[in-house]
Amino acid sequence: MPMNPYAQLSDDYYLNLNLTTEMPLPKGREPVLHYFEQVQKKYPQMRNFSTRDKDSFLLEEDKDRGDYCWASVEQRRLCSGQVNPETPEQALKQHRHILDIAPYALSLSPLDCEALDIFMGFDFSYRGNQNQLLAETLGVSPAMEQLASIPGSKLIHHEPSLTVALDEDCRLQCRIGFESRTTEYQIRSGEYTDDQLSVYITARHYGSLEAGVSYVEMLNRLWEVCQEVVDNYAAEAILQPLSRAISLG
Repeated sequence: MPMNPYAQLSDDYYLNLNLTTEMPLPKGREPVLHYFEQVQKKYPQMRNFSTRDKDSFLLEEDKDRGDYCWASVEQRRLCSGQVNPETPEQALKQHRHILDIAPYALSLSPLDCEALDIFMGFDFSYRGNQNQLLAETLGVSPAMEQLASIPGSKLIHHEPSLTVALDEDCRLQCRIGFESRTTEYQIRSGEYTDDQLSVYITARHYGSLEAGVSYVEMLNRLWEVCQEVVDNYAAEAILQPLSRAISLG
């Protein structure tokens, strides 16, 4: 088994952290640069700093290797990600570091949490109608089967999703979703490119953290949820069937 058990499930794999805040994050030169300097001390290969707009800042590694890490600050969102990490723990260490330094560098309080989520993405390269691939591989809701099988019809949009609550207050949730990048032009012309079909598994906590619970502790809980869903359901029922269908082409 490879060091990263998820690496063989798709062409690309990534493990990201998103923290959405109730209040705007600091956007002044001093706090933003101080925060990214703290990130870079731990991850010196993150050396590409850019401003995407006046309220959005990004620090990332070079992307040409195919595996890289990044971190960003937006108006009300703090993000951290690794693409094709050697192990899940490698990405989780980065996310924990982000959550350790953010309260001090960006004056971030556990009260200021609108949502915290850990996000696992799996990308598949597929030259063809990705909507049709999803329908044929994973099926269509029985109520929709007749519509999808109208003679002469072409499936131009099929991105199923499912969200479940894992506690009585519906504050802890898990979502599985899909993103097809097939366009109507491609379907009309029959000219497809090797675009990415994405599968997303997200574990999310809504609302302020309980007293005494840190962001890192909540991240660890969310990772347990996300890992359980992938290992016990998504890998066998979704990711492996998609991989087989694409390889059989």
